Amino acid sequence: MLLRRTDVVAALEARGRYPQWVLVTALMGMFATNFSFTILTVSLRLLSDELGSSETTMAWAVTGPILFSAVALPVLGKLGDLHGHRRIYLLGSLGGAAASVATAFAWSAGSLIALRIVAGVLGGATQPSSMALIFREFAPRQRNRAMGWWSMVGAGAPALGLIAGGPLVDAFGWRIVFLLQGLFGFVALAFAVFVLRETPRQSVRFDLLGAATLTVAVGASMYGLSQARELGLTSPLLLGCFAFGAVAAVLFVLVERRVARPLLPLGFFRERNFTAPLLSNMLQGAAYMGAFVLAPFLLLARFEMTITAAALFMAIRTVSLTISSPVGGRLGERIGERRAALLGTVVITASMLVLAYGSQAGSAATLVTIGVGLMLQGVGQGVCIPPLTTALSSSVPLEDLGIATASARLMNQVGVAFGITAMTVAYGGDPNRLPGSFLLGAAISAAAVVVALWVHDVEEEVESGPDPPG
Repeated sequence: MLLRRTDVVAALEARGRYPQWVLVTALMGMFATNFSFTILTVSLRLLSDELGSSETTMAWAVTGPILFSAVALPVLGKLGDLHGHRRIYLLGSLGGAAASVATAFAWSAGSLIALRIVAGVLGGATQPSSMALIFREFAPRQRNRAMGWWSMVGAGAPALGLIAGGPLVDAFGWRIVFLLQGLFGFVALAFAVFVLRETPRQSVRFDLLGAATLTVAVGASMYGLSQARELGLTSPLLLGCFAFGAVAAVLFVLVERRVARPLLPLGFFRERNFTAPLLSNMLQGAAYMGAFVLAPFLLLARFEMTITAAALFMAIRTVSLTISSPVGGRLGERIGERRAALLGTVVITASMLVLAYGSQAGSAATLVTIGVGLMLQGVGQGVCIPPLTTALSSSVPLEDLGIATASARLMNQVGVAFGITAMTVAYGGDPNRLPGSFLLGAAISAAAVVVALWVHDVEEEVESGPDPPG
């Protein structure tokens, strides 16, 4: 007798375990998508040697998927809202897993980069849809804990990929990583087929003009941010990208004001629990990832570490983030989203100040000081992400969860690109400028603290907000 999805769902619901299995299924998909990121980053030289290309060119195997998935996120999130998040999740999982397997057979640098972009875009389709599926199964305040586990897997998957992938690459070559990623993806897909149920579809026309103008705005801006360090801030191409992106953003707003069913309803931005988490998440992401890129330079210049030793020492931040993420979810439930978000962003700001002190040439800082700074970074990130995500998700109707979560993810990626660019430009390759770079990160994170002050606790939002979720 064939196993049917309806029977599986009914059995899980009868035991009261269905929401937990939706969460597990979504986390499996996230793990499969994020597994190869770090091992690919550290294998660029190996890839360039084998495929006869430069490391600069091969770096597009890392930056390309980030850029294109950011551009595609709003469209994919909205498609899930309109046509069903299960459908988008399954198609994205299938395409991402197949593209990962195909990457293992890449024959040139161009083919590898193209396949990684396809895998990144299709795998990225699972993120807004899986979050929408999770949020539909968990009550508003319970979403904190679910997002704690989500953040933990998001941090742990790349770390585990590096730990397990390094020896595998040494033993079998880089292609084994993508075969394993494809295998993980197909296993996650099998679970999704039997566990996930479809969300309601909407019989409305897709906002093509809004999607086009937003895609151009995001694409031009993200490309400009990604090239700022190489081109220089006064480059005509860079300034042209930002100007083109700004014009497209204005056109997007004009379009959204005139269509009956916009891609992203502009009224969302009048909701404090939509706009404040969106901006706070963007700012803390900028500070966090800017420091993530600068920390190895600090360890190499100030403490004369080897690259391997610096990479291992940096695991302090990943471990602390992985451990603290479920704690952040529980804090959001216990003390409210506003206080938990404030606590997390304050801790990130403190970590920047510690790193700024530790990077001064004449300071009495030790390696322990830097370790404390890295640990505080991970803890702050783990504590603030679940409550910020929960607050945002509870500010929009259920039928708009896909575009809302996609917008949050998009703004975070824009913040990441901005933070890395701003802090590395401030650094400029001069170790004496590291303290100023970390202080810039502290200022950005302090802005995230100020914005987090505007977040409402979800219970308050559900009781008094104009559009409470069902």
